[in-house]
Amino acid sequence: MNYRHFASLAVALLLGLSADAQPGSKETMANLNAAHLGEANAQLRYLVFARTADAAGYAQVAKLFRAASVAEATHEYTHMGAIMNLGGQVEASALDAVKPGTTVANLKQVVAGESYERDTMYPRYLKLAEAENAHEAVRSFGFAMAVEKQHAVLFAEALAQLGKNPPVDYFVCPGCGTTTTGAPAKGQCPTCKNPTAKYVNVL
Repeated sequence: MNYRHFASLAVALLLGLSADAQPGSKETMANLNAAHLGEANAQLRYLVFARTADAAGYAQVAKLFRAASVAEATHEYTHMGAIMNLGGQVEASALDAVKPGTTVANLKQVVAGESYERDTMYPRYLKLAEAENAHEAVRSFGFAMAVEKQHAVLFAEALAQLGKNPPVDYFVCPGCGTTTTGAPAKGQCPTCKNPTAKYVNVL
């Protein structure tokens, strides 16, 4: 799957919502750029970790890493859309080099990272954006925070079950990155309200 093609759908969705966009402060714009870079790094890191898991014989964990990579790419693009809609510029930054460890070490790293984003980073970013009525930033941060909650649980479960991970399929919403185990029920995405029929099965 071309994750950039998939995630670019999120930008198209966001760019249709700019009519009443309120500008964010310099701090919120800096937060959006930091989040954008962080998600870009995460999507690359998870792809590398997926290859490490596959090589170690953990095919199910590799599939989870690939699904999370698609979700993080979606966040990368929604943050980019928010920056553009708020009249800012996406800062050009080089991605970090990825040095994978064992799959156990990689899973521990991402559980810690997703938990930090869920509990500390995104709540702080969101609180400021809400105070400023920077709706585009609120939407983008809110989507990412909701999905990082899902990822923290999924990765923690994968670590606890390592070596005996049950086979499941992962589906990702192209609008917000919501990640489910198994095909979603017919209806609306609980996070962004897009039709669940648009979810993509990440192999």
